[in-house]
Amino acid sequence: MCVLKTVISVLLALVVLITGATPTHAASSAAIRAYDDVEDTAKNYAGQNLVRSEFGDSNLQGANFSGADLRGAVFNGAKLANANLHGVDFSDGIAYITDFANADLSDAIFNSAMLLKSNFKGAIVTGADFSDAAIDRAQVLALCQTASGTNPVTGVDTRESLGCR
Repeated sequence: MCVLKTVISVLLALVVLITGATPTHAASSAAIRAYDDVEDTAKNYAGQNLVRSEFGDSNLQGANFSGADLRGAVFNGAKLANANLHGVDFSDGIAYITDFANADLSDAIFNSAMLLKSNFKGAIVTGADFSDAAIDRAQVLALCQTASGTNPVTGVDTRESLGCR
């Protein structure tokens, strides 16, 4: 089942890379905001509605996304090291080859997010919900070392959502 989930996630990533849209939103008439090659590392996105926004190859180190609505957003090859993503909703989002090193992901929601080939070294995940998210096994094992808490919105235990043992 885990292998099938990974294969499906990789196929989804390929669809996004080829078409530039997620399959669930491909036929949507809603505008997608693209923030390609963003270099403004001091940018403040806190509390903003960024649903289905795209951040391709963006340097967002240290950026503040706390409380932002990032459902269905795409961070492809983005640098989010030391960023504040406290309390974001990244459900159904894609962060492929994204650097979350030392980022604050506490109380964030990553339900059904595709997070393959991303780096979470030193990330704070207290209270984060990773239910049904696709994450490389090595990253999951590393996150389980410090994972704790319960997400205040979903009520899901962080360790349980990661499948920690």
